[in-house]
Order: sequence, then C-alpha cells, then structure tokens
Amino acid sequence: MSRKFYNVGKIINTHGIHGEVKVFRITDFPERFKPGNTLYLVKNQAEPIALTIDGHRFHQGYDLLHFAGLETIDDVESFKGGYLKVSDAQLHPLDDGEYYYHEIIGCHVYTRQHKKIGIVKEILTPGANDVWVVEQEKGKDILIPYIDDVVKHVDTSNQTIMIEPMEGLLD
Repeated sequence: MSRKFYNVGKIINTHGIHGEVKVFRITDFPERFKPGNTLYLVKNQAEPIALTIDGHRFHQGYDLLHFAGLETIDDVESFKGGYLKVSDAQLHPLDDGEYYYHEIIGCHVYTRQHKKIGIVKEILTPGANDVWVVEQEKGKDILIPYIDDVVKHVDTSNQTIMIEPMEGLLD
C-alpha cells in the first residue's frame, strides 16, 4: 500500500546563506515544524524526499526551517516552490466535528430534503469560519459557510454532507 502525503507548508524562498528556507504554513498544527520532526519535500511530482528539521524559528509571519545535513543556500535553493508534507501515518487524530481538508474535498453535498447541491472542490479560510466551495453540475459555485446553522451532518466515510441552507444561499 502506498503512502499518501498531505501539505503542511510551501517553501517560498531561501533565507540567508546557511541553508534556511522560508515556509508559508498550511497547517493548524505548528508543532509539525518542531526540530526532530521529519517532513517530506515534494516538487514537480517527484518522489518525496525525507527531511529532518534541526532548526525552526518564526520571522515576519513565516516559519524559517533548517534541515539536518543541509548547511548552505546551495543545498536548499532547488527546494523553492516545493511543498512540505506529512505522511498519512503522521496525521493527528481530530476531535468530533473537525476534519482534514482531504476528508471534505470531494464530498457530495445535499440538503436535508435530499436535493443534490454538488461536490466540495475547495476550502477557503477567510476568517472566523471555513467556507466550502461547492461545484454544481450546472451553474456557478456555491459557497457554504462551515457553521452549525448550515452544516448539519458530515459523513466522511460515505463522502456525504447534509446542509440546511440559509435563506438566499442557493439562489
């Protein structure tokens, strides 16, 4: 069985000359960047490369990481644009009502009256709550706020989501 990998950050640049990389965080678990942890670099659909973090600091809104054995800018220059990932074995268990993006994207969305709305194709994180972008078979995408008043039931094993649309949501 092949492992699956999930994004936790994107390397947007190098930092300095001693092998640090500047990372845009894509995880709710900042402890993933703790020294001693292993992340996997994936770039251009290549095989994942295991990297062990041996240094981390936060600078101007970004995580700066240093990896064991990579001591110069030349060692990490090619990493720019690559994604740092964790394997499925590294996923943290979540509380009830919490989901990983990969569990929600691809789910079929229905109203409580069993009317099919579409499929979740993307998740936006604009502020107080996530917004699920639902692609309809015909028509424009629908934005579903992930709030208790709207999302009534999520069944990730059957990839279904039941909603109670607010007035005007489906217009």
